[in-house]
Amino acid sequence: MFGFSNGNSIRNALPLRRLRVSDWARQEGTWREARPSLIAAALKRAQARPSGNWFVLAGSAQIDQRRPFARTVAGTEVVAWRTEHGALRAGPGACPHLGAPLGQATVDCGQLVCRWHGLRLDAQGGPWWTPFPTYDDGVLAWVRLDDTGGEQSLERPVVPHRPPLRDSISEVATATGVCEPDDVVANRLDPWHGSWFHPYSFANLSVRRAPDFESSEQDDFFEVLVSFRLSRGIGVPVTATFHCPDPRTVVMRIVEGEGTGSVVETHATPLESGSDGRPRTAVIEATVAYSPRPGFRMALSAAGLLRPLMRRVALRLWSDDLAYAERRYELRSTGRFPG
Repeated sequence: MFGFSNGNSIRNALPLRRLRVSDWARQEGTWREARPSLIAAALKRAQARPSGNWFVLAGSAQIDQRRPFARTVAGTEVVAWRTEHGALRAGPGACPHLGAPLGQATVDCGQLVCRWHGLRLDAQGGPWWTPFPTYDDGVLAWVRLDDTGGEQSLERPVVPHRPPLRDSISEVATATGVCEPDDVVANRLDPWHGSWFHPYSFANLSVRRAPDFESSEQDDFFEVLVSFRLSRGIGVPVTATFHCPDPRTVVMRIVEGEGTGSVVETHATPLESGSDGRPRTAVIEATVAYSPRPGFRMALSAAGLLRPLMRRVALRLWSDDLAYAERRYELRSTGRFPG
């Protein structure tokens, strides 16, 4: 995602290109290629994949040793914390004594201490309180909810392949919308909307390859040519693929161009319904930026400055895309969705 010179040439130093971009309304329409049946088939294929009952709870860095982290996942109240050695733990969010919110507990010596009556809870559990399996992949914290997921459980979640974290810059952004996870995934399985709906970020987008779902043997990924826009007339051209490793995740991977190997993982985590009775979904998006260029070490040394920028970019895109997903949910739930 970020390119730096190794001193060999200006071309290597600046992986930027002048963009030949027509006015927004003069772009070639993509509505013919963005067939509703194709997007629906891609979503159906994703829904058929196992999740092993694993849900992304939060970014790993959001859960620390100082205080518990609480989130309701698919209607199940969850509290997470870390032990003295930094191990991730999680369990039901209600105290088994009188139902106090354990998200307001204190973490002491790796245990939860309930603020209502001082009951101590740890990873061993106890009567009426059984901890949940957890997994920390270094970027995201996962929790396994077998009663909620209803699938055959897996020992660990399906974590997409990433570049080495020690050689990358990772950041997690979270946004919440009035929709269901399928609406978020369907949005990402429509790459054709990129330069129309996000002209401030993408230009010259074309889908070079879309899945052929009539052939069960064919890999079901999208391949996209696109320029990440840095200014009105300057961009970074790349080739990227989109693929769903599980029902609630879409992975964008750069396979050619600057930042080859970088990934953006969009995870859709169902929450609890709002007071209006409509569903809520958390979009938890992990960006792992990487470049094989030797000069990328300069970016690694400035990671603390770059992470907030990465988060802002992701949240700007999702301020639009959540509106897209929410509109899809509204139309589906009222029987007005086309097709």
